[in-house]
Amino acid sequence: MIEALQPRTCKTTMNVIVDAFYKWYRNKVSNPKYRWLIIGGTLLYLFSPFDISPDFFPIIGWIDDGAVLVLLTTELTRLLMEYRKDRKDNNINPPQEEIVDVEATIS
Repeated sequence: MIEALQPRTCKTTMNVIVDAFYKWYRNKVSNPKYRWLIIGGTLLYLFSPFDISPDFFPIIGWIDDGAVLVLLTTELTRLLMEYRKDRKDNNINPPQEEIVDVEATIS
């Protein structure tokens, strides 16, 4: 009970925020049906002239672009890894064709 009343430091608060965002992303957004939406949205954001924080502020302006770039890289990497895994699984167990023996007779 006393621990709950103690003020949190900035580092622990940031860890809680980052963990909460990570869990939300993994559970809700990181769904294959949203993947193309995320990829398209991040590309649109990176190439659009509008930013959350303008780029003419030296470091602050680049942070949002970096976060969006990390999100784009993560989604593209996942997409590529799933493609490679599916391709590998298909090559290991190729579909077997059914062979039918037929005897032909001439009458």
